[in-house]
Amino acid sequence: MTTRETLEEKIAHLTRSVDDLSDIVARQDKELALLTRRVALLIEREMSRDQDVGNSVAFTDQRPPHW
Repeated sequence: MTTRETLEEKIAHLTRSVDDLSDIVARQDKELALLTRRVALLIEREMSRDQDVGNSVAFTDQRPPHW
């Protein structure tokens, strides 16, 4: 095999690898966008639930009742 053929083969493999990685990154971008929207909805739902229960504030510096 000549040097040129070797280089062409390596370039073909690298091109395929780049295309595969590009597809993976695009799929992950879509998944991240979906998960970001879901987290935002969950945050909104929890804020709404907190407002429905009342404006009670959880004090994190208080000792639990069993202490």
